[in-house]
Formats: sequence, C-alpha cells, structure tokens
Amino acid sequence: MGNKAPNGLHWGILASIFCVLLLLHSPLLSLPYFWDEAGHYVPAARDFLLTGDVIPTHTISNAHPPLPMFYLAMAWKLFGYSVVVTRVAMLLVASFAVWNVYLLGLRLAHRAVAAASAGLYAIYPVFFAQSTLAQADMFATALSLWGIRLYFERRRRLCVVAFALAVLGKETAILVPFALFAFELGERALRRSEAASWRESLMLLPPAVPLAVWYAYHLHRTGFIFGNPEFFAYNVAGTREPLRLLLVFMLRWWQVLGYMNLWLLTGVAGAAMLLDPQPGRDRIPVRHQSAMASVIVASCLLHTIVGGAVLARYMMPVIPLVIIIAVSTLWRRLQAWKWAVAATALLFVISWFAIPPYHFAPEDNLNYADFVRLHQQAAREVESRYAQGRVLTAWPATRELDTPSVGYVSKPIEIASIEDFSVSQIQVAAQSSDYDAVLAFSVRPEPRRVLLPWFARIGRRYFEHERDMAPEMIAQMLGGKVVWQGRKRGQWAAVIDVPRARVAENRGNMTD
Repeated sequence: MGNKAPNGLHWGILASIFCVLLLLHSPLLSLPYFWDEAGHYVPAARDFLLTGDVIPTHTISNAHPPLPMFYLAMAWKLFGYSVVVTRVAMLLVASFAVWNVYLLGLRLAHRAVAAASAGLYAIYPVFFAQSTLAQADMFATALSLWGIRLYFERRRRLCVVAFALAVLGKETAILVPFALFAFELGERALRRSEAASWRESLMLLPPAVPLAVWYAYHLHRTGFIFGNPEFFAYNVAGTREPLRLLLVFMLRWWQVLGYMNLWLLTGVAGAAMLLDPQPGRDRIPVRHQSAMASVIVASCLLHTIVGGAVLARYMMPVIPLVIIIAVSTLWRRLQAWKWAVAATALLFVISWFAIPPYHFAPEDNLNYADFVRLHQQAAREVESRYAQGRVLTAWPATRELDTPSVGYVSKPIEIASIEDFSVSQIQVAAQSSDYDAVLAFSVRPEPRRVLLPWFARIGRRYFEHERDMAPEMIAQMLGGKVVWQGRKRGQWAAVIDVPRARVAENRGNMTD
C-alpha cells in the first residue's frame, strides 16, 4: 500500500510545501523573537555561533540537546544573523514535517488520504503557529515523523538514524522509538505472526545512546544532568501531585483529540465508524493503527509526568497520526468525506485568529503575533522615554528590554523584575522604589466567556492561570500613570510612568 521510498516527484512535493508555507507565513517572517525563542533557543544558538561552546553563557542551560543550536548557527553562518533567516530556516524544518506526513499517509493509505492529512496538519493552528518559531519541538516533530515513516517502510537502519537525530532535537523524542519497541514486545508476547524479530526490535533502542552521551557531557560541564535545579523542579519534581496528574492527563487527550477545533475531524470520524465501509476502500492495517496508538498513548503519558507548562506544542509529533487515522476512516466510510475535511480545514483557519472559550497559550495560534507586535510597540515607547532609566517588568519582557539581539530595542535597558502582574506581585513591587516605569502586559489572552468556569478556577491553582491586573489598577497601586496602552484581540500591554519619589511615598504609606 503506497510507495516505499521518495522519488523525484516526492522531492518536488517537498519544495512545493515549502513555497506554500513561506507564502502563508510571509507576514510573520520579520517578527522579533517570542518567549522561549528569546529566552533560551536563540541566545543559546547565538552563543554557539560566536564561541563554539554548546553550553550557553547568555542564558541558563536547561539541558536540551544541541541540534537546534547547531542548525540555527549554521543558518546564520551561511546567510547572516537575522530574524528572517531564522524564520525561513524553521519553515524548512516545518516543511520537512509536513512532507513526511504526506509520505506516511501514502505508505499507510493512498494519495487522497495522504494529501488531505498533510494539508490539514500544515494548517492545524498549533503547528501553523509553531512553523516559524525557533524552538526544539519543531525539530523533534519533523525528525520523529521521519523516523515513524521509515519505520512503516521497514527501513530500520535509516529509521534508527532519524530517531537518534530527533532525540538530539529534543530529549522527549525518545518516547517514539521506545513506544514502538514496547509495541513490538507486546506483539511478541501475543505471538503474532507478523511480529518483528528480536534483532529488529532491539534496533529501536540505540537512539538513547546519543542522548545519554549528551547528558553525561552536560553533567561534566555544569554539574547538572537535566538542567539547572529550577528547571528540573518546575518540569519534573513539581508536577507530581495526584490531582494535577489526572487533570494534565485529561488535557493531553483533549490536545490530541479536540484542541483548536480538531474535535470536528475526530468527532465525525468517530460517528462514521457506525456506517458500513464503502465498497473497495480498505482501512489502514490494524497492526499499523495499533503501533500509531502506542505512540499516541506513550506521548500522553510522558507529557503528563514531565513538563511544568502543559503546552500543546509538545503533542505535535502525534497529531498527524490522529489526523491520518481520522481522514482514512472518513474516506473509507463516508461518501461526502471531502466535505468533512473541508469543514475541518475552515475551522482550523478560523482558529488561527479566534480566541477559544478556554485558556490557551498565545503560541497555539497567531495570537503570539499580536503579543509580539504589542511588545514591539511597548518597547519603542519604553526606549523613547526611559532609555536611561530603570523599568519594572516580567518575563519575557525582561529579555526583550535587556537584550537587543532578540529584536525589540536598539540598546539594553536596565530592568527590575517581578514574576507576573497578579495582585500579590504588584504588592511586592509597591515595596520598592528602584524603578522609573513599568512595562505591564497580559501573559495570556482572557476569553470573553469561559466554557468551563470550574476548570478555570482549578487552572489558576495548578496551571498558573493567574489573572493579570488591569493596567489602570497597577498604576493606582504603584502611584503611577498609564502613559501608553495598546490592545489586540484579548491581549494588552501598557507603559506606566512611576516617578521614584512617588514610589517611595507609596511605600511609606503602605508601611505606616
């Protein structure tokens, strides 16, 4: 079923995918770096470009493997350091991911399912937003999908190479070969005739070797295996509360099956299972579907246990598996399957811009671009008014103001930092007089109407969904005045002038 290896036509499809993604993302190519890009990946890659050292000096080392910094440094070495070069380089990685979805669909089903699945994945809001962002998850996604495709093509040696590279892209990619290894052990235990040989199964384990070597080197250089203690505590040690684990597990399945309007595709596919198959339309072999299900379940389990932030981008490698199975089911059982795919595509595009009725990260759709543009405007205001002053703000604006290379200011601005703009943190800020202004902003967009209010309350406890104070309230608590404010689709940013004498007076009033 399908083709076993790419040919000249398939390479042409890769080039076409890249051109289409480049065109669709053209308005985003010059945007400054966003959040974790500015906080870790770009500074780490820039350090490697300038020093040749894989242990960064201008950001903390969080033990993520070095392939992303190698790739970005190579792109900058060849074409110069610029945000456009970074964005185009990441689009090439994203195109490789979509291409492998197409080839995987071709291998498991046929051309119509392959084209529909690749097209849907390319415009799925989370993937679409991540396609230009310089973060490790896109490397793990593209290389894991390559490995999965080679696995089903029974090209085991090259499959191992792909998984080894995926692991060097991001450590969590190791779950894919391990899940497939566990699947093959299960097949052997059930004594299925099609089970792989021991030699074939054991070949899925070597991708762990380069990860082990990297961690050993990182331990040698830094004294830590899994990053600095704060990083480890946030992403592993602090995520073990039973109720939180249960909630995260539920969220992971929601991200895999329903998030950002994916529910339409999976829901219609589930309903189509009640219909008889169309004559002459074969399903994806059960063995292949079971192997894919093993990877999906393993991903939900791993990312329930690991990860302080329950980010949807962590699930990007397995979303195409869900899409391929769903599209194949629709093609096999529903006469009007193309209409279901078209409706899903329309909802995906709407979700690029819409604010859903639940909390979500700005990077899960094009809301991140609104965030970046607001911060660009705010940074210009700060630079024009307080270039010689000290500005109080929170992450990631701290990095935006003190590091010109991430694209927001021309010269570093001295900062004072707080964790966020909640009431408790503003009360802490009111105790200090060591700043001239505040750059305040919304950390995430607030839905006009929350779908499940009770879950929103739980989110504030377990998932850091703390409500930001309004800029006028912040100004009032600090004795300041809002001198600039901007808003875009649920996001806001504001510059608040707070003369030091006024802050000192406010501090005295609070302590009388």
